[in-house]
Amino acid sequence: MSNQLRAWQRKALTKFLVNKPQDFLAVATPGAGKTTFALRVATELCATRTVDRVIVVVPTEHLKVQWAEAAARVGLALDHNFSNSSAFNPAYDGIVVTYAQVSLHPWKHRQVTDAKRSLVILDEIHHGGDTKSWGDGIREAYGDATHRLALTGTPFRSDDSAIPFVRYEEDGEGHLVSKADHTYGYADALADGVVRPVVFLAYSGEARWRDSAGEEYAARLGEPLNAEQTTRAWKTALDPQGEWIPAVLEAAHTRLLQLRRNIPDAGGLVIATDTKTARAYARILKELSSTPVAVILSDEPGSSERIKEFSASKDEWMVAVRMVSEGVDVPRLAVGVYATSASTPLFFAQAIGRFVRSRMPGETASVFLPSVPVLLDLAAKLETSRDHVLGKPHREKEGWDDEALAEANREKNEPELERGYESLGAEAELDSLIYDGSTYGTATIAGSEEEADYLGLPGLLDAEQMRALLKRRQTEQLNAREAEEKKRREEEEARRKSEGNQAAAARVASEEIPQLRKELNALVSINASRTGRPHGAVHIEVRQACGGPPTALCSAEQLRERINYLRKW
Repeated sequence: MSNQLRAWQRKALTKFLVNKPQDFLAVATPGAGKTTFALRVATELCATRTVDRVIVVVPTEHLKVQWAEAAARVGLALDHNFSNSSAFNPAYDGIVVTYAQVSLHPWKHRQVTDAKRSLVILDEIHHGGDTKSWGDGIREAYGDATHRLALTGTPFRSDDSAIPFVRYEEDGEGHLVSKADHTYGYADALADGVVRPVVFLAYSGEARWRDSAGEEYAARLGEPLNAEQTTRAWKTALDPQGEWIPAVLEAAHTRLLQLRRNIPDAGGLVIATDTKTARAYARILKELSSTPVAVILSDEPGSSERIKEFSASKDEWMVAVRMVSEGVDVPRLAVGVYATSASTPLFFAQAIGRFVRSRMPGETASVFLPSVPVLLDLAAKLETSRDHVLGKPHREKEGWDDEALAEANREKNEPELERGYESLGAEAELDSLIYDGSTYGTATIAGSEEEADYLGLPGLLDAEQMRALLKRRQTEQLNAREAEEKKRREEEEARRKSEGNQAAAARVASEEIPQLRKELNALVSINASRTGRPHGAVHIEVRQACGGPPTALCSAEQLRERINYLRKW
């Protein structure tokens, strides 16, 4: 039956069966088929009587059901209803339990494991960490297992806790780095057509808010901001009462409808931060969608059934509260909206993994996200492989000090930034597209013809075709923008000459500010595209050279100075 496996699965299976080590770590990108590989190992070991029992450990209750159903399809009966108070039912070949379940009674699970020669499959092993309850639990329960097969798509943690049963080696620089026995990364899977390529559509826009003292602020997503300004602008953009999220949801829905012309059952997922915003997003989508909108709230009773119902249906949208990394497996998801403030590399990688599962040649996934530097960097480095590095310095500067993924997967109502904080609204602009590690500048207002041009990208293109199309559209739009900018410059010069006094000039300057901001952003986009630099880096250089406040607070004269500076480039 080896011909039914993918090439990476056959290679990994051969490595395991030749050596039959006690511990084996397989790292494979989400959607590559880790479950299929692990169950093939299990059936081979059971067939040769190398093991008599199979134990699968997973992060969520929902996955217990998924694993049991997958095992049944290959002839293995796994009991997903096994509890810490029940006895092992000999009618089954094994059990499926959660890390939390094991941590509550590790010696109970040790007895089940040691009673027979057992294969323990540790799904998403990165959830276990030394000195953490889940890590301590699996180490106690499965320390003497005959074989341990660890699986993960993201072999790293957000802390320095070593992952049990994973081998670490010196890297020559004083760090310990995790070592996999077989690795199949996203770039490999993309080249093989096993996963879909992902187009990221980053939306910026001016955000406005009021603090507890009644003072109002404005900042533009994507511009260089300090941490506090970024957090507030990001939070304001995600406010369902504002203009930004409805505009982005409408754009995402337009993209989904475009994909459904070729893929009739393509679905979309919105990743929300908490229950309140999830329900508000669902209300917005109900006004757009022609089908019911599913709302999945963490491990709420019935969530597994709702996920299964959505997966089997042709409904358009589902909204989930963060529980996306291992709790949602819906192969038809093709459009995502990253509407959460979670920003760890671990959470982001697992979240994007929900959209990469390929079902037919040429499929492309589209993920909409705020134009925030940390997210743009993660999107651009999606194909970069990571290992777990212990003792890595300055981890906090790399965004590794946020909440652990286990916390992120549970519903988490984040506290207000401060008492009295009030969102005043945010505009949405399609700032850039990120594809295959390259950034394509756009700087187009939501609802514009240019935005519609990108949202109308064909739903079935292979990676090379998508890359060529984006480059062609980028060139066409840059040329059109340059022509428009030249015309606007000529008209502005003519208007200035016709103005006869300072009062008239001041009035024109006030009326011009929105247009000048758009012109500045267009020039930044042109220069960023030509040089391959991020928009934010260009904004920083211009602001340092010209002085003055953020773009959102600039006067007309300050905006003209920055525009003139960019024209000299």
